[in-house]
Amino acid sequence: MDKKVSASDKVIREVDAEMAISQTGHAERVEQGDGRIPIYGMPPCIIAGSASAELARRVAEYGEIEQIGVNLTRFADSEIHIKLEASVRGRDAYVIQSTSEPTNENLMELLILLDTLRRASAGRITAITPYYGYARQDRKSTGREPITAKLVANLITTAGADRILALDLHSPAIQGFFDIGMDHSTAVKLLAADLKPRLPANSVIVSPDTGGVKRADQFVKALGLPLAILHKRRASEESVEMAAVIGDVAGCVPIIVDDIIATGGTIRKAVETLLEAGALPEARVVATHGVFAGDAARNLTHPAISEVVVTDTIEPRAEIVSALPHLRVVGTSHLLADCVNRLHSGLSLSELFSFGVPTV
Repeated sequence: MDKKVSASDKVIREVDAEMAISQTGHAERVEQGDGRIPIYGMPPCIIAGSASAELARRVAEYGEIEQIGVNLTRFADSEIHIKLEASVRGRDAYVIQSTSEPTNENLMELLILLDTLRRASAGRITAITPYYGYARQDRKSTGREPITAKLVANLITTAGADRILALDLHSPAIQGFFDIGMDHSTAVKLLAADLKPRLPANSVIVSPDTGGVKRADQFVKALGLPLAILHKRRASEESVEMAAVIGDVAGCVPIIVDDIIATGGTIRKAVETLLEAGALPEARVVATHGVFAGDAARNLTHPAISEVVVTDTIEPRAEIVSALPHLRVVGTSHLLADCVNRLHSGLSLSELFSFGVPTV
């Protein structure tokens, strides 16, 4: 079956062709201050981290982008050693690696991959972290605490990244933690397009806390549904209590939208609160990142939850897939492939996330 080529793909190829050859017939080169010379006429390449190996493969396949093999080995003391299987000199390199569980292991692997590319004289190096770990530690809530999201940003920059691309950060303010180019993308459009054909007319979008109202409002605009908000108080780092429901949910199917599903504790309490307020026991739970830690499987098998929808920014573990038969995973490979091709060609990413254009 022939692959469908979108209008944006055609534009990307045309721009690539124009940039590849100058009037003298040679690839155009632009000198950077650190001595690396990206050859913009050369095609970009994908490098896969272990945490996102399948996602990177799908991105490379859809975007028709070469994937450079990585030979990753471990020493007896568990240290990571990496060797690229092909030259990347002068080429735009895109490392795809979510810093999900095991978080520290995957973060360290990402840093080593970036350092490897820098020392291999790659052109522009972009770290694509579909899921950016440590994002929830973005401020000091009490004294004597770190701001680990900023520390991770510093580490990625120091390791050699020229730019970072992330999907649905827990806090948009994290963009300001980076002193390099930062593209904050969203999967809301993909998730909304997946939901729309299956939603009852009496659905209502629900934000599980006041901090997620802006995200919920994006779903409201995309799906044309009313909005309700849950006000919660956090009793501890791992437990919350729902204080009030803002908006009418009686007789409605609640669509609970969030950026991350971790243990699912907040979701379970949200469902119980909505039921008490008269919502129908047919809740859908929608989030970009399915972390699924701790008691997530037990919390998400609540009888009033009919569907859990996440993206593939984190590959669901086999035990989670088995425990959650109502789990649905929406792919982000087409979106990320278009991002790579547009970044390589110097085109805007905005229209990929605007609700005024067709879904990627």
